[in-house]
Amino acid sequence: MRTQIVIIGAGPAGLLLSQLLLRAGIENIVLEQRSRAHVEGRIRAGVLEQGTVEMLERAGVAERLHREGLIHRGVTLAIEGELLEIDFDRLGVAASVTIYGQTEIVKDLIEAAVARGQPPLFEAADIAIHDIESERPFVTYVKDGEPQRLDCDFVAGCDGQHGVSHARIPADIRKRFERIYPFGWLGIMADVPPCHDEIVYASHERGFALASMRSLTRSRYYIQVPLDEKIEDWPDERFWREFARRIGSNTKHPLTTGSSIEKSIAPLRSSVTEPMRHGRLLLAGDAAHIVPPTGAKGLNLAVSDIRFLSEAFVAFYHDGSTAPLDAYSGKALSRVWKAERFSWWLTTLLHRFPDADAFTRKMQMAELDYLRHSRAAQTALAENYVGLALD
Repeated sequence: MRTQIVIIGAGPAGLLLSQLLLRAGIENIVLEQRSRAHVEGRIRAGVLEQGTVEMLERAGVAERLHREGLIHRGVTLAIEGELLEIDFDRLGVAASVTIYGQTEIVKDLIEAAVARGQPPLFEAADIAIHDIESERPFVTYVKDGEPQRLDCDFVAGCDGQHGVSHARIPADIRKRFERIYPFGWLGIMADVPPCHDEIVYASHERGFALASMRSLTRSRYYIQVPLDEKIEDWPDERFWREFARRIGSNTKHPLTTGSSIEKSIAPLRSSVTEPMRHGRLLLAGDAAHIVPPTGAKGLNLAVSDIRFLSEAFVAFYHDGSTAPLDAYSGKALSRVWKAERFSWWLTTLLHRFPDADAFTRKMQMAELDYLRHSRAAQTALAENYVGLALD
């Protein structure tokens, strides 16, 4: 078989790229090693920048988002229980964020692909990328026990840090920049109303906590834990006690507890791979970069990659221009590093580091105090949180 672009990975990056390209008349096939049920069941982020919403609108998959999503025009910090409201409108930041789960975005995109009669090829095993340095790359895989080959013009690697695309860039060319954080987030999902009308990021002497939501009746809460913690050591009752201590009693609504419907521990790290293009292979999303979830940038960065990449492919196929493809890696990385900086800053500001000395803690306290009293500092936080303008 032959197609113009093979997209590896049916996460939000790969699915969105496929949808945008199909709407532009550019042939593509999405390969995914996991099942549809697995892909649709993954619990991920849910804070969408305005630019992300606009890209989903462009892809024609925003109807349910607009019907069910929650628009937030601010974010809240809880500093030892005292609330600091970062009001976007008051600060002159003309943007908002929308709460809508990544799981729902994936479902919407898959439904759109099915409706077009071009669903992803799920459960494609042994995916391998070949001849990316040539003008005739191809991808091999096994489907239903039968070896398959896809010839193409380009390969878009949207299959995460553990996929085949990331490692296909030669080791002597590929550079990886990484920071591993000495803690993780223990998160639960529960069908209880949120304790606040906005997302709350809490800095507490016992560690970080986050109060988020997926809807007006479903909440997503997190606490910072050591990396060696085990899920089985955290029954719901223990989680709720610890979370309540860290979030404080000043939230707008009383904390409602309930049985968790999902519980997991995720380690935190920052990682960037350069370059994001080698030959006819182009990386996007988690295949090229990981951010700690503190700044809510992971999904949004993937979507900004896809904006640049889809526009570059359209320029190539519609206008015969290679310039946007040649500029893709540098353009995407410029935005990636700014988001990495913000996520790193917010993570180091709000968490307790096990090896931090008294001086480091004093610096955190001074930074938080400056943020509490400086309109300029609050504006900078707001501008980064809603998403910096695309270059």
